[in-house]
Amino acid sequence: MQRPSLDLVRGTLDLLILKTLTWGPLHGYAITAAIKRSTDGALLVEEGALYPALYRMEAKGWIEAEWGLSDNHRRAKYYRLTKEGRRRFRSEETTWNAYAAAVARLLAAAR
Repeated sequence: MQRPSLDLVRGTLDLLILKTLTWGPLHGYAITAAIKRSTDGALLVEEGALYPALYRMEAKGWIEAEWGLSDNHRRAKYYRLTKEGRRRFRSEETTWNAYAAAVARLLAAAR
């Protein structure tokens, strides 16, 4: 049975991108593939959302980019976390975990 694709909760795209980059430098397609693979296809990130987020995060100093060759020998821009990006990831992860725990408590609550 195929799981339905979930819409990204507003504000979670940065967290997802930062998380994938904790695993090492990745190009845009690899970031979307990692998110899709890690969520068993439940979360799909479209290019129209990914690249503006990457550019915004680069402008904020959370990530850096440099050109390299992908596995299929094509030129690709690789993104990596900066120190500030790692700090931002830890902060956003803490906030997300508290939010998710609060929602889970509400959903489990009996009246």
